[in-house]
Amino acid sequence: MPDKAIALENLDLSLGSGAARVHILKGISLDVDAGEAIGLVGPSGSGKSTLLMTMAGLERPDSGRITIAGQNLAGMDEDALARFRGRNIGIVFQSFHLVPTMTALENVALPLELADRPDAFARAEKELRAVGLGERLNHYPAQLSGGEQQRVAIARAIAPDPAIIVADEPTGNLDETTGGSIVDLLFAIKRDRGATLVLVTHDTALARSCDRMVRLRSGRIEEPDTPAGNTMADRGEAD
Repeated sequence: MPDKAIALENLDLSLGSGAARVHILKGISLDVDAGEAIGLVGPSGSGKSTLLMTMAGLERPDSGRITIAGQNLAGMDEDALARFRGRNIGIVFQSFHLVPTMTALENVALPLELADRPDAFARAEKELRAVGLGERLNHYPAQLSGGEQQRVAIARAIAPDPAIIVADEPTGNLDETTGGSIVDLLFAIKRDRGATLVLVTHDTALARSCDRMVRLRSGRIEEPDTPAGNTMADRGEAD
């Protein structure tokens, strides 16, 4: 992994067409070091989730340069980008995005099978046990609590052992206690695996638990990157 896990240079991105076209990201430049945790905060509509999806290669900017793990994403077609993302970036969504007709084990094994990993199910079981779901391998999403579903989603994201984990409001659909346990899990994974973590949140106290807090407003980085407080005790302050 290069020293810079993520390097964004002057990104602009608009979505929609005609009169409905909206300028979402405006001249965003940001570097994230390998092994660093950053918290992206800002009001609704500020561009946080769009920026995260751009980092993950799920949205392409209109202009600017994205370099992830030393690779320029602009030179990749969709198939190459999907393969690169599958190897290097684990994505955790607010709404879990589990396949309802698959068990927890099958959901976690799915991306590994798509990557032709011969150990897909063994690896999936290992990761589910690592997130505390060793007794829920054969349960379907509807049989799991919200916190358990998010743990399955995290296991799925980390199963390929990505160097970068991006999480978009991972506690947004969870109660405070369950959300706290999910945050603790993400930070433990980041620490134990030496991964880079980019966390979108409305909770500025949570963002301060990261190495750095980056605030967006109206598609721009509002102020210089703010050193975080590095204390989980601050969690709970709403943005």
